Amino acid sequence: MQFQTLDVSLEAGVAQIRFNRPEKSNALNEPMWFELRDACRWADETPAVRVVILSGKGRNFCSGIDLSMLGELQQTVLALPPGQRHEVLRHRIRALQECVSALEACRKPVIAQVHGACFGGGIDLITACDLRHATADARFCVKEIDVAIVADVGTLQRLPRIVGEGFAREMALTAREYSGAEAAAMGLVTRVHPDAETLASEVAALAASMATKSPLAMRGTKESLNFSRDHTVAEGLAEVAARNAGLLFSPDIEEAVAAQRAGKPPRFAD
Repeated sequence: MQFQTLDVSLEAGVAQIRFNRPEKSNALNEPMWFELRDACRWADETPAVRVVILSGKGRNFCSGIDLSMLGELQQTVLALPPGQRHEVLRHRIRALQECVSALEACRKPVIAQVHGACFGGGIDLITACDLRHATADARFCVKEIDVAIVADVGTLQRLPRIVGEGFAREMALTAREYSGAEAAAMGLVTRVHPDAETLASEVAALAASMATKSPLAMRGTKESLNFSRDHTVAEGLAEVAARNAGLLFSPDIEEAVAAQRAGKPPRFAD
């Protein structure tokens, strides 16, 4: 796929989605939001994609929303009557929420590979990913309060489920910057690496390993985790029982068992 603001590639089951506005610290302009949504949908629909890595080119992962985008939106709605203005803004916010949620809706696991700044909209994005790895000197900040905005595309809903209410409220209400080590201590990231080169190497190795697993099991596990997060334990148990009733005799299980008996790595179909 061809994109203006992203660099997308696929090799050996691992899709790389890289923000490609390094001169703007990968600030999220309007095309980038919707291209990310389209890239996630492509990854979801492409059988050869088994794992996705989300990263940024240049010195920073993502510096948040491009403020020029907010200025353009303001100019667009100022001439509208109040009711229409509210309707247009609500529709636009919902569209941006959908772009972030595309990371979560993608059935393939998504690993956020964070270096440099991860501010504002960057936090929205990584909280919608499945795994988050970062460099020790990465910087994390829920920046919206400093520009008089209520974070509205996912951070306030997902961050507390990852780091707990206390840390989430501190991040959202203070706009303080947190280091990679602090982010790991609170559980926002699962691994910290000494530098960007090591980060890229370790994440690539992790993704390659994950790409060898059963695609059916990988997709089912992600979907069940997302379902269980948003439902009761009883509902989650019912969902996974119904899911596994159709998977327990799949070709992937036959291949996994046969490979273990033969003492060789399994080879699963896409």
